[in-house]
Amino acid sequence: MTAKRIVPRELANRDVDEAIAYYLHEPSEEVALGFVDALERAYRHISRHPASGSSRYAVELNLPGPRSWPLRRFPHIVFYIETKGCIDVWRVWSCPYPTGQAAG
Repeated sequence: MTAKRIVPRELANRDVDEAIAYYLHEPSEEVALGFVDALERAYRHISRHPASGSSRYAVELNLPGPRSWPLRRFPHIVFYIETKGCIDVWRVWSCPYPTGQAAG
């Protein structure tokens, strides 16, 4: 399977920048780098297996297409839509609840 190109929207990039700034300021540079690594792993997975993301929010919001994928070890979720040519990343939201992965 060919990986699709990841195309983050401006709001998704802003979400990522804010998360990195928080992790640099609060915990440490090491944690910020861990966040970037987790995001890159999530993007790689989504680009290769876009249908594996949860459609829970699409059902709840009655919107066709959106999927979500949690970051491992960080309370963030990537929201995206698969198009013919790319993965359109809408947001990378911090969530106040566990995403099924241990924080840290």
